[in-house]
Amino acid sequence: MDERSLHGRTIAVPETRELEVFASMLERRGATVIRCPLVSIKDAPDPVPVLEWSRAFAQGACDDLILLTGEGLRRILSCIDRHEPNLRAPFVEALGRVRKTTRGPKPARALREFGLKPDIAAATPTTDGVIESLRPLDLAGRNVGVQLYGTEPNLPLMEFLKSAGAVVKTVAPYVYSDAADDATVRSLIDRMTAGVVDVIAFTSTPQVERLFSVADEALVKSALEKTIVAAVGPVIAETLTSRGIRVELMPAESFFLKPLTSTLEEALARRS
Repeated sequence: MDERSLHGRTIAVPETRELEVFASMLERRGATVIRCPLVSIKDAPDPVPVLEWSRAFAQGACDDLILLTGEGLRRILSCIDRHEPNLRAPFVEALGRVRKTTRGPKPARALREFGLKPDIAAATPTTDGVIESLRPLDLAGRNVGVQLYGTEPNLPLMEFLKSAGAVVKTVAPYVYSDAADDATVRSLIDRMTAGVVDVIAFTSTPQVERLFSVADEALVKSALEKTIVAAVGPVIAETLTSRGIRVELMPAESFFLKPLTSTLEEALARRS
């Protein structure tokens, strides 16, 4: 690592959960970091549906489990630990029995924390990737648990599973809420518009949605056009592209903060 490789660069970081980890990696390389956490992740406000789903899962209600995020599995277990700790052991035991499908490396990493691994890993860490991985399988009559991404219902995945004859059982163990106040977010947009931000590095789709929620769409697009837009992985990249935003930087394979940092480092070094 060149400790001055990002010297003179200003990078906006809208990450929340690992904000300081990401910011520190960039600052060690000489970057000036604008910390602007756009969303925060919170437990589902009502634990009852999560616990009901978890009890049924522990009792064998699911043949398959689709994990869309690593955060989701950890939140399910933390909900169990807080409200019904005796449920943890049978839940983890059931987790080992079912056929597990993961969207991307983060849910796979969460499984490894329990000594487990996915049976099916989507070749592309997107909803379409999950669907294509499951398409060859006979899902008729199978009970499929789906851990959702926040409260996003993921209608394409739901429609595919139901058309394949599966019985779908969803759980939403966490929600997104606003983190920085609107004035702070608008200030970030103003700084991008003024051209003083070299890069904004998105790490989740709710960050994109929040940015567009606080200002006129044309203004946000104009600001992003004057800034290099980076995405940690293809899910976020697709969200940006669907809004007409060009994603210039994204890790080629491993979609984590460290590879994203290396991608920024290499690309900006070439530009300088």
